[in-house]
Amino acid sequence: MPPARPWGAPAPAGQPTKQAAPAIGSRRDLLSVAIFLLLILGVGIQAYQDLSQPGAWDYWKDLYLSPSMRSSLVDNADLGGRRRRALVLHGKIGAASASWFRERLDEAHLKAGDLVVISSLGGDLGQSVIMGEVVRSRGLATAVGTVDASGRIGPASCASACVFVFAGGKVRFGVEGSRLGVHRFTTTTAGGDPVADTQRVTGMVLGYLMRMGISASIVEAMTATSDIRWLSSQEAVTMKLVTDPVRRP
Repeated sequence: MPPARPWGAPAPAGQPTKQAAPAIGSRRDLLSVAIFLLLILGVGIQAYQDLSQPGAWDYWKDLYLSPSMRSSLVDNADLGGRRRRALVLHGKIGAASASWFRERLDEAHLKAGDLVVISSLGGDLGQSVIMGEVVRSRGLATAVGTVDASGRIGPASCASACVFVFAGGKVRFGVEGSRLGVHRFTTTTAGGDPVADTQRVTGMVLGYLMRMGISASIVEAMTATSDIRWLSSQEAVTMKLVTDPVRRP
């Protein structure tokens, strides 16, 4: 006779003893955790690879952590007695300013003919050209200035790379007292030829400005000096950089 089981009567003869059911839920939990860890690891590896590229950290920082530019939306900006909706930009043009700018435009819901008001002493040349192309593709106008609490646009400065953002305007307003400054652009890649690099940049700049309807004479003014040259109001109009001078009322 089989020994008594500790918890009660013995199992009937010929009937198998029950086995403990496998912990299916626990296995599924472990599998889910493993998949999650693999996904996190994959994202981490990709992020490391992205950040290991030259300039990648500057781009991530400028786009996600501390954008170098700031913006505000003004519903009734006063431009010489004419009022219109405006996105106001100021600050340095950084490594991710073009992506940042697209996001601000999407949020602002500007329509063709609305205004981008900018004040900046320059920054990244490539980003500024992309920003100018975006301005033109959306049919926006541009002006150099700042906007006060009443919505009035006052004078400001736009120099170096900033000029290329301004150049994107389908109409480019010249605010009385505002300044546009240009200078020579150079770039050198590791092991590259400085002369060839300068020629390449000059060709890119010339092509962009001509597409925007600006006279090639502005490139002559740029190449003449490595320091900022502030254009007179008449020069800006003659070069077709300013298409619509605005006088204070």
